[in-house]
Amino acid sequence: MAGTTNLGFPRIGDHRELKKSLEAYWKGDASREQLLTTAKEIRATNWKRQHKARISHIPCGDFAFYDQVLNHTLMFNAIPERYSALKDDPLNLYFAMARGHQKDGIDVVACEMTKWFDTNYHYIVPEFSDATEFSFGFAPVIEHFKEAKALGYTTRPVVIGPVSYLSLGKMKGDKDAMTLLPKLLPVYEKLFAELKAAGAEWVQLDEPFLALDLTASQKAAYETALKKLNACGLKLMLTTYFDGLRDNTDLAFGLGTAGVHVDLVRAPDQLDACLKAVKKDQILSLGVVDGRNIWKTDAAAALAKLTTAQKALGADRILVAPSCSLLHSPIDLGNETKLDAELKQWLAFAQQKLEEIAVLAGALKETQSPEVQAALKENAAAIAARKTSKRIHSDAVKSRVTSISDAMLNRKNSFKKRETAQQALLKLPLLPTTTIGSFPQTTEVREARAKFKAGNLTVEQYETYLERETKACVQYQIDADIDVPVHGEFERNDMVEYFGEQLSGFTFTSNGWVQSYGSRCVKPPVIFGDVARPQPMTVRWSKFAQSLTDRPMKGMLTGPVTILQWSFVRDDQPRSTTCKQIALAIRDEVVDLEKAGIRVIQIDEPAVREGLPLRSADKAAYLKWAVDSFRLSAAGVEDATQIHTHMCYAEFNDIIQSIADMDADVISIETSRSAMELLGAFVNFKYPNQIGPGVYDIHSPRVPQQKEMVTLLRKALEVLEPSQIWVNPDCGLKTRGWKEVDPALKAMVAAAKELRGELVSRGVKASA
Repeated sequence: MAGTTNLGFPRIGDHRELKKSLEAYWKGDASREQLLTTAKEIRATNWKRQHKARISHIPCGDFAFYDQVLNHTLMFNAIPERYSALKDDPLNLYFAMARGHQKDGIDVVACEMTKWFDTNYHYIVPEFSDATEFSFGFAPVIEHFKEAKALGYTTRPVVIGPVSYLSLGKMKGDKDAMTLLPKLLPVYEKLFAELKAAGAEWVQLDEPFLALDLTASQKAAYETALKKLNACGLKLMLTTYFDGLRDNTDLAFGLGTAGVHVDLVRAPDQLDACLKAVKKDQILSLGVVDGRNIWKTDAAAALAKLTTAQKALGADRILVAPSCSLLHSPIDLGNETKLDAELKQWLAFAQQKLEEIAVLAGALKETQSPEVQAALKENAAAIAARKTSKRIHSDAVKSRVTSISDAMLNRKNSFKKRETAQQALLKLPLLPTTTIGSFPQTTEVREARAKFKAGNLTVEQYETYLERETKACVQYQIDADIDVPVHGEFERNDMVEYFGEQLSGFTFTSNGWVQSYGSRCVKPPVIFGDVARPQPMTVRWSKFAQSLTDRPMKGMLTGPVTILQWSFVRDDQPRSTTCKQIALAIRDEVVDLEKAGIRVIQIDEPAVREGLPLRSADKAAYLKWAVDSFRLSAAGVEDATQIHTHMCYAEFNDIIQSIADMDADVISIETSRSAMELLGAFVNFKYPNQIGPGVYDIHSPRVPQQKEMVTLLRKALEVLEPSQIWVNPDCGLKTRGWKEVDPALKAMVAAAKELRGELVSRGVKASA
């Protein structure tokens, strides 16, 4: 019989228990023992549910308090020197690297954070140099294996492979990180020896870089690494995901591992090549259940692939699997009590995906059980119902998309002409200050929103409360002397969910949470049909905020690519088509904001880089429709209206031309964690428009000092014209508290004024 496997399970808990426990621990409201107990309970629950779902290869080591890459960095003792004072306490060290540390006389910034391939999950970037040494350190994967074994589960440890781990890091200087492989491999050998001694038979060796374009040194590193690791006496499941192996197919199957996992959701056409390349007695793990989306698996289509593989290899040489870790899926559709029945029948969360895997494996038997037959019949009915539902399609929306013209993608004049018109209208000083949009979502704000949604506050009462919060926020910014204030976004739950709730073609879950990073969880909207904007979404609050000040109020919108990327997107039409539908809705909002007197409008697009395909051959087509979608959303306004966008936590070098092609008047980017290093892409390219390089890290509770921000701004002034630079945090402030935000923003404004004074004294003027 074909086996069943899972590659990883969500670690936040059914009701975000990990998030709540982490945040209580960080605040000092929960002990370390309470945090560890919560984590242990989540792991036990996850193993139990996978065992109950008849998964034969259950993962362990997929749990992390913050991030699985950071787990490995501590396991390999690849600790940057600045954290040396914390080395005796692995948990405090772990959180210091993730969030920064500013107490007990120790003040260190966090490590860089960036996106995990083309997902909205973030990982903590390892830091390497020629001097990096590796040794065996804090290894929870071993403890978790023993923990599971004590509960009666023999699990398959999950370990990021050495080539992918090194490739995920950042190497100082021009050296290739693969030069560190000889130092790293002995630590892997030690880890594998410990796992074998603990009773492990299999190890899931995650090597997602095998689905990317590889350098010659990476290919050589795979040969070297697997020759060593295959000799450790464990069966290795070489695991790839997020794309197909393509030109790396022979390499992957020729590395001598006991098994290879391939993603047949992202790359369904690779099955034939894999069947030709698989070696005798090698097990093939087939990722036919989508680990990254919430649509029910088309069982008939999946079975066609599985049957082909079973005929070629035999049932004992295939495993039915999800395409990737289920980390990217919500936990259990059973927790959704308010979702309407028609939509609910189309969906599958992580728990249901486990059940789908078991059903598919059962369907491969010569004799199917009545339970499997009933499940297949139910699946076929749901798939057919979704295809024929009248809720999905709108002729008006489709017609509008087909009528998009080139003229709709372009502003009336070039940036230089727009810049002159904008300065004449806005009259901003050198180094103008602003924020990225949101202000702290306090407990009081969240409670008021919850009361309103529960019907315990009337519309009038809730809006009166929001007006009070908005007034206070605007006044705070005036008192702090921020040049371009925002209204604070107190009416918004999430930067994507808020808009999705007001657009047709979207639906929402109550508990469909997924982890973005650490304790940060998001509840992505579900795009199930054609998208349109029935009425204005933000005009009321932006207009109200503008009435409170003579300073230019910045309207805040989320861009079409980000709404797309941070949603669970329908899979029955091209993503580009859905994105253009969203862009037209945002365009309507931009035009209405301008009519309401809002002349600075930010269209956030932090996910443009995230959506970039992993293979070079696929990138140009994506960038074309992504850039066109942004331009479509932004180009309906007059020259004097200033369009901002925001991007964060990504490398920009390979898409810098496309960022310039977006033609935003101002772009703000995250640069604080990298000490302005990420600004290099914009400098080398000679980015023509204006830039706000973030001068402090809002993802850390650490409060930066004025002198730090001055230092960062001086670095920016070394490579950019003063007239190009804006001063802002690196992201929105909603996740921070006022006690952190207040001193940080005041220091930011003071830093801008300090350097502004120096520039003015030298006769430098703001842009004309």
